[in-house]
Amino acid sequence: MMLDTLDYLNGKPVVKGLYKQFESDFCVKEDLGYDLDGEGEHVFVSIEKQNCNTLFVAEQLAKFAGIPAKLVSYAGLKDRNAVTVQWFGLHIPGKTTPDFSLFVLEGCKVLHVERHSKKLRIGNLKGNFFSLILRDIDNKSELERRLTQVLENGVPNYFGEQRFGKENNNIDQAMLWAKGEINVKDRKKRSFYLSAARSAIFNGVVSERIVKNFDKIVLNGDILQLAERGSWFIAQHEELMILQQRINNKEINITAPMLGDNGPGTKDDALQFEQAYIETNWADFLPLFRQERLETSRRSVVLRPKEMTWIWQDEQILQVNFWLPAGSYATAVLRELIL
Repeated sequence: MMLDTLDYLNGKPVVKGLYKQFESDFCVKEDLGYDLDGEGEHVFVSIEKQNCNTLFVAEQLAKFAGIPAKLVSYAGLKDRNAVTVQWFGLHIPGKTTPDFSLFVLEGCKVLHVERHSKKLRIGNLKGNFFSLILRDIDNKSELERRLTQVLENGVPNYFGEQRFGKENNNIDQAMLWAKGEINVKDRKKRSFYLSAARSAIFNGVVSERIVKNFDKIVLNGDILQLAERGSWFIAQHEELMILQQRINNKEINITAPMLGDNGPGTKDDALQFEQAYIETNWADFLPLFRQERLETSRRSVVLRPKEMTWIWQDEQILQVNFWLPAGSYATAVLRELIL
């Protein structure tokens, strides 16, 4: 499911504008969310990079440190065509920390080096800080209004197009696999295709909730998440009024499924709603999820940018800054702002 088919939380924007016209227009900085302890087997290296993809930088760090590439880890992949600050973890037990001031790679600059006792793993970060430049804005006052709406209401927590591969290839391949038209043996491709399928279903459920005005309404049997925490619980009928007030106060979030082999996990009205949508639109994937034994998880329907500020450089150029939790997409925010 392409993003242009999904509904908008604040209505479709009318402001036209451009983003990412230059690499420096899209800046991302990882927020690990914890302090490094200064000792241990792992060396954490913070690198500012431009026009370099994450895997290439990891390989070059391994060569520099004289260790196998598999001993270099990172919290997530970052866009090559942007200015990004991200952490790499090198497993170097019992050896002196290399002098990274001697590490030379075009487009890269070492910002900080520190030891830590635990490995840097995929997803092991709290979030990311974004600083984005929007250009050729054709309606400054309307964009100001939209920014205020996003600050108040948030945006749909959609997965971005990069999740689905170039020209939607990952989701297309996942569908062929689900229908038995291809056999996918490569472990990495299997992971990409399954992630694309689950993400497409999530996006669709979120969009359907917005269409039916359920994005802010608690349904009996919904799975709710404490704001900024991973804890989930099921909405009980006798508690709906209280839970709705907590939703209104942004204390808890409604969730949608990252579907696995055991169904959405919701009950009653929420289960009927999710099952009806999934079985109507994505039934072909259900046997594949059972075959692959994927465990269902849940993800918040609404994404609320934090520390959001903006400044106009002139009448048509805006810099907007915000923080998002790990796994969320800045493009989901931009989608609610400009066409």
